[in-house]
Amino acid sequence: MEVINLLEEVNKIAELYTYKKVGFLNGNILSMVQVENRTLDFHIHENSDELFYVVEGSFYLETEEEKTKVNTGEFIIVPKGVKHRPVVNELTKFLMIELSGTLNKENSGNLYED
Repeated sequence: MEVINLLEEVNKIAELYTYKKVGFLNGNILSMVQVENRTLDFHIHENSDELFYVVEGSFYLETEEEKTKVNTGEFIIVPKGVKHRPVVNELTKFLMIELSGTLNKENSGNLYED
């Protein structure tokens, strides 16, 4: 067992848009990432939910029905099968929790850092 400080871990990431794995939980990967001025294409994760926890900053989560702002200290869960896209204007630091194998270049445009 290990104590992880989310802000310290995300601040260790040297580049934007690079995921750093910080833990594993019941088949899920916990990853940290820093994002700025980025809008991903709408996409769907057919087999897993996705959690975005904002460590610092804010972003919008868009679905076909609505646009929701998520601020520092808040999280939002995107249920599997929901078409969505994150819209990030300011520097925002995230913890993301996803089923192992969900994130990849093809569905997120991002890379992992081990």
